[in-house]
Amino acid sequence: MDETVSEFFRRTILKIPLTEMMTILKTWNFLSENQLQTVNFRQRKESLVQDLVLLCEENRASLNDAALLDIIYTQFHRHQKVWDVFQMSKGPGEDTDLFDMEQFKSSFKKILKRALKNVTVSFRDAEENAVWIRIAWGTQYRKPNQYKPAYVVYYSQTPYAFTSSSQLKSNLPLLGQALTIASKHHQIVKMDLRSRYLDSLKAIVFKQYNQTFETHNSTTPLQERSLGLDINMDSRIIHENKTEKERVQRVTQEIFGDYPQPRLEFAQYKLETKFKSDLNGGILAEREEPLRCLVKFSSPHLLEALKSLAPAGIADAPLSPLLTCIPNKGMNYFKIRDK
Repeated sequence: MDETVSEFFRRTILKIPLTEMMTILKTWNFLSENQLQTVNFRQRKESLVQDLVLLCEENRASLNDAALLDIIYTQFHRHQKVWDVFQMSKGPGEDTDLFDMEQFKSSFKKILKRALKNVTVSFRDAEENAVWIRIAWGTQYRKPNQYKPAYVVYYSQTPYAFTSSSQLKSNLPLLGQALTIASKHHQIVKMDLRSRYLDSLKAIVFKQYNQTFETHNSTTPLQERSLGLDINMDSRIIHENKTEKERVQRVTQEIFGDYPQPRLEFAQYKLETKFKSDLNGGILAEREEPLRCLVKFSSPHLLEALKSLAPAGIADAPLSPLLTCIPNKGMNYFKIRDK
């Protein structure tokens, strides 16, 4: 094992939290149970890392073994990356072909290697017929940078792929070409959907969250709720407040459902509109360029925050469709223009 691979192992193991070290190493399954039992996991982390690297050297670990360990670490910490969603489509009249995962991997790797000499591609199969792909990009004159890889998660026989945002934007067309050809699709487009929470993105595009909404004409009685009303308040006001709160709860439930919402951190709206006025003249009236405005809603859990606005009395119910349509449209980037 040369110094480059040894350093790659050292830096990969060093970033694994001690509380997760044994779990990740067992998932990796490269070091035997007997080898792991010889390691003192209570010593200083630098010493622990050195012992583990020596065991990897004994087992003649390769660059690909180190890449697999890095994939497993990333799977455990997928929320540390920002994920984009790409959607592929078949050509007119094209039928769905039988999918072979090994053929997909081989084709994907060949396309990248043919176009770019210095690139490292590693795969790890995951649950739900998914494959995690790790790509370390290089150039025609530089070796692949193992410390700034791109990740792709592709679910077989679906038109969706999830990619970690990469600094090397110039490689995106090549990545898209490899995905499209290897998965036997015709074209690929980037969706206006992004989040740190990969599972939530998957739930949105695959429509895996509960969608049993009630209609606005539902006569199903609501469960009694404590409304926190003053017992000395006029009975007519109590009735009015209770009726309004029940309406808000019902409308909120009809829109968002009873299930936990997919987790997104923001929604962004870009507005472009021409200045309109009944008065002639003026600087803005002569302006040819549209007026532009950007509004961004941010929250650690945006959809749950939006769901709570009306019941908390912060907003009227129902909320604007521009806010409530995010999961159904599969978008959290919007462009609003004049019709």
